[in-house]
Amino acid sequence: MRNRRRPRKLTVDATTTYWWTVRHHHTDGTDCREVLTLRRDDVRTRIVFRDGPGRALAGGTLHTGGVVSGDHYLNLHEPGTVRALVDEALRRGPLPPGGELDGWELLPAAAVSRRRSR
Repeated sequence: MRNRRRPRKLTVDATTTYWWTVRHHHTDGTDCREVLTLRRDDVRTRIVFRDGPGRALAGGTLHTGGVVSGDHYLNLHEPGTVRALVDEALRRGPLPPGGELDGWELLPAAAVSRRRSR
C-alpha cells in the first residue's frame, strides 16, 4: 500500500514536472479544507477546497481526498484528477508561485474532464 503523505510525480510535458500531495486540514477547530499542494522547482502552489454551504469534504460519509459540489465530484488522490485540475488552472493562466487557487472554481471543468476520460 502506498504512503499517501509521500509526494507523487506528475509529468505534464517534456519540460514540466510537478510533485504533489493531498492533505486534510483544520484551523481554529472549525475551518475544514482539502489542500492539493503542487511543487515545481521548490515553489509551491496550493489548490484549496474549503468547507462551505453546498460543498462536502472528507469526513462524515465522504472519504479522504473527496470533494463534492452539486453533481461534481473529484477524488484528489487520483493522478488523473490532479492532472485535470492542473490543466484547468493552467488554461486560466500561470500557477501563482507560492500562492493559492480556489479549488471550487476549478472543480466543474476538472470534473467534466475526468468524466470524459473514463
